[in-house]
Amino acid sequence: MRTDSWQSADIADGGPALFRLVRFWSRRWAAGVARDRDDDAARVGHVLVLEAIDASHAKGSAAIGDVAVELGLDRSNASRMLAAAVDAGLVTKTVSPADGRRTELRATASGCELLASARAWQQHTFTQLVADWPAQDARRFAGYLQRLAAQPLDRSTQGDL
Repeated sequence: MRTDSWQSADIADGGPALFRLVRFWSRRWAAGVARDRDDDAARVGHVLVLEAIDASHAKGSAAIGDVAVELGLDRSNASRMLAAAVDAGLVTKTVSPADGRRTELRATASGCELLASARAWQQHTFTQLVADWPAQDARRFAGYLQRLAAQPLDRSTQGDL
């Protein structure tokens, strides 16, 4: 960890604040995305799968194992979530032409629509949260969040979470 110009004490409450926000929003975001409140849990799972497929494609491959890593699940649980998304018509599974043992995953048009809807809701929510901030602060905070999200996690510490 780099601490060139600051000390850990300077950001002592940053971690708890981050995780308080994560807990708060992870329990609430589905209602903003879901069209049918009875289907919130399934829709949340589908959006998570679609996000994982998208992130996997960005890294070059979206096979079941890749998506499992993105979801932070074992292959069996990820496979069940993928099967539900396939059954919902949001994801397709095809045999890889390069390797018949691999299954390639892609979002369908409906899956892309759901993912776009989720991301639009996320952007709207962020915009509302910082609506009364000075524009420069909101832009800076958005940039910091993007930088944090783009930073790869150190695989050696993931088990410690």
